[in-house]
Amino acid sequence: MSTQHSEELQAGDRFSFGENWTRFLTVLDEGRILQAEKSLCDMLQVKDLQGKRFLDVGSGSGLFSLAARRLGASVHSFDYDPQSVACTRELRARYFPDDPEWVVGEGSVLHESYVRELGSFDVVYSWGVLHHTGKMWQALDHVSSLVSEEGKLFIAIYNDQGRASRLWLKVKKAYNRLPYGFRWLVLWPAVIRLWGPTILRDLVKGRPFHTWRNYSKSGSRGMSPWRDVVDWVGGLPFEVATPEQIFRFFRDKGFQLEELKTCAGGLGCNEFVFLKSS
Repeated sequence: MSTQHSEELQAGDRFSFGENWTRFLTVLDEGRILQAEKSLCDMLQVKDLQGKRFLDVGSGSGLFSLAARRLGASVHSFDYDPQSVACTRELRARYFPDDPEWVVGEGSVLHESYVRELGSFDVVYSWGVLHHTGKMWQALDHVSSLVSEEGKLFIAIYNDQGRASRLWLKVKKAYNRLPYGFRWLVLWPAVIRLWGPTILRDLVKGRPFHTWRNYSKSGSRGMSPWRDVVDWVGGLPFEVATPEQIFRFFRDKGFQLEELKTCAGGLGCNEFVFLKSS
């Protein structure tokens, strides 16, 4: 699996999410962890996760696995990217060393045998991951099988913006196929496009970079603005879906929509919490 991942990186077909997450860990602090915990509780409509089995599909930095464990869940984390696996293991070593209630593994949500051996969970979480697998609908099908009866599925999927999404796909391909030292040629124009209006608005209001500096406190799930920009610009593979497509897909599998947070038709992820009916 690691060999395949390495080949995809070298071919420019995949972004190095793990490298980005490694750098994010250098700015991780208690405030960001608390924001992550709050975002889980708010969307899942719970006060804690005591007694729950929590599966983090595509654990990335490991931040939300950590948040779930601190909220009382027993956690199983896995990722396809070896560096992301290393990040999650680093957080486990920092905060819950040798904890039998937090398992970290390397695997792909697209591999049927791997998914089948995982079992079922009270909460299956996959935020901003499944649209990066290259086979999003297959990945969505696989995660649906991991939710226990009366369990919850919390996912976030890139919004389909039509023509704009197709243009962003071209940007992402260009970024990943450039030599590392030249990727700024794509990255900085994208930063200006994504953050320019907000930075200008803050300047006009007399509070320079206010939104950027307070990003981790403003409903961003404890994330870093710079790392999120790099993730967005580089994130490949890249697929999108409308909220209606995701709703219908899971409705037909016997799930009920419990919570929905959209990006109002714009750029970013739509968030869904589904309940698996018995």
